[in-house]
Amino acid sequence: MRVAFNRAALRGKEHDYLREAISGGHLSGDGPFTKRVEALLETGLGAPKVLLTQSGTAALEIAALLTVKLGDEVIVPSFTFPTTASAFVRCGATPVFVDILRDTFNIDPRAVQAAVTPRTRAIVAVHYAGVGCDMDALRDIAKAANAVLIEDNAHGCGARYRGRPLGSFGHLSATSFHATKNVTSGEGGALVLNDPKFIERAQFIRDRGTDWQLFKRNEVEEYSWVEIGSAYAPSDLLAAFLLAQIEDIEQITLQRRKRWTRYHEALEVLERDGCARRPLIPAAAEHNGHIYHLLLDNASRRRSILSDLNQGGVNAVTHFVPLHSSRAGLQYGRTAGSLAVTEDIAPRLIRLPMHLSMTLPEQDQLINSVIRLIGRGRSATSSELHAPCRPVDAG
Repeated sequence: MRVAFNRAALRGKEHDYLREAISGGHLSGDGPFTKRVEALLETGLGAPKVLLTQSGTAALEIAALLTVKLGDEVIVPSFTFPTTASAFVRCGATPVFVDILRDTFNIDPRAVQAAVTPRTRAIVAVHYAGVGCDMDALRDIAKAANAVLIEDNAHGCGARYRGRPLGSFGHLSATSFHATKNVTSGEGGALVLNDPKFIERAQFIRDRGTDWQLFKRNEVEEYSWVEIGSAYAPSDLLAAFLLAQIEDIEQITLQRRKRWTRYHEALEVLERDGCARRPLIPAAAEHNGHIYHLLLDNASRRRSILSDLNQGGVNAVTHFVPLHSSRAGLQYGRTAGSLAVTEDIAPRLIRLPMHLSMTLPEQDQLINSVIRLIGRGRSATSSELHAPCRPVDAG
């Protein structure tokens, strides 16, 4: 058995839409498929404007150009992907790294509140594993600080918080459609503009810093350079592939949650035996099954467990190296308060394969391997492997 960590699942219409895009002849950005995807996302999120981008990173870079300048500060969790911070560093801002909550691994609102200074211009909420941050608290903090609230929703497409889709809470939100994400175009992303005041500038920035959109609407005689920008729009071929995925997002999310729940039910024994902690899902969060992780009882076992799992055909992996301890993080950012939770969790976390190409028999074998290796030789029983799939509200 060999189970890859991730593999994109085709939904059935990708080839048809790609052929249609090629036949239509519009291969560059802002073609008909781009518009169809943007319209679907706007409807699903209730957003006034969504702009497809070449990546989630590109969406964050546009958000940074819209909100910060040299000398500003941006509060971000240390436990996140580097581009959450680097997008703002490129604009001259300083990322201020704060700690995460022990239950969800999301940014700790109390740490955010303590980190606010007169230079704070933005707060970035990273929805780890598609589990929504405490957006009520973060919106209150951002409002009091007169700061822009930005959602790094790379993990959260299809997930909800208090019944609302992730990506619909912040002034701005960045989504990723990378090959590792639930819905994908291989590479791709989107900037969600929930605050209309950012729309025009965002379009300028995305269109290489030009007023091309005004020109297309006959509002200017010639288009010209008006902003700092770049070529952030994706090819319409990527949008065509993505459309097939977005149209089926509800089924993708449902099926991933079922696989997530099979893990969760069967691996309860590891938590009961004190060998590992399973994910904790707050009642307000409706996750999307993006990641299934385990928090080992101690960091010293992780290397050998991952080695044994991978040698046995299970491509389990680690996750983020905390940004505050990275070479670039030390150079460009600063910390605020203790980061004890981040430093405790990061070296103990492992992620298991999670994708719809994984068959149920493969998942059963994988679960048995995980229980045997993490549970110090214990084997899964038939009832553990085939435990009923019931919804999980909290850990």
